[in-house]
Amino acid sequence: MKIEGLLSEKYIDLNLELAVKSQVIEKMLSMVGGHPGVKDIMKLREDVLKREQDMSTGIGKALALPHAKSSGVSQPVMAFATLQNELDFDSIDNQPVKIVFLLATPEEMLAEHLKLLGRITKLAGKEDVRQKLVRATSSREIIELFREEEKDFPEI
Repeated sequence: MKIEGLLSEKYIDLNLELAVKSQVIEKMLSMVGGHPGVKDIMKLREDVLKREQDMSTGIGKALALPHAKSSGVSQPVMAFATLQNELDFDSIDNQPVKIVFLLATPEEMLAEHLKLLGRITKLAGKEDVRQKLVRATSSREIIELFREEEKDFPEI
């Protein structure tokens, strides 16, 4: 399991014009609403919002990573977006967000969940990768970027 294997073009949206954190999370959830791994979108929404309420998923370096372990999904589900304008996400570094990943895994996949969070953080934590993500003009470009960046990574 790799990021590029979890993402497909229909779960990627670039240059979203949204103004607040709640809109971003709702948009990301709507993007995965028809995903074959989502069996209960309302439960997934509840779990993602609860996780966000517990602690902001603005992880710094212009990244946000709303996520949850949820019984609302039957397999790992991921979406990706860039934002046209930076916005406040209550990030740990107090910096605005420009890149957003949504990750949901079944509750019993704790190890995989943590490994995927770590991989996203490691890859998107690199300045050059973030710049390429923000400059990307197509979903295909995003997937190719992750394919290239993950080529030497083991499967999760």
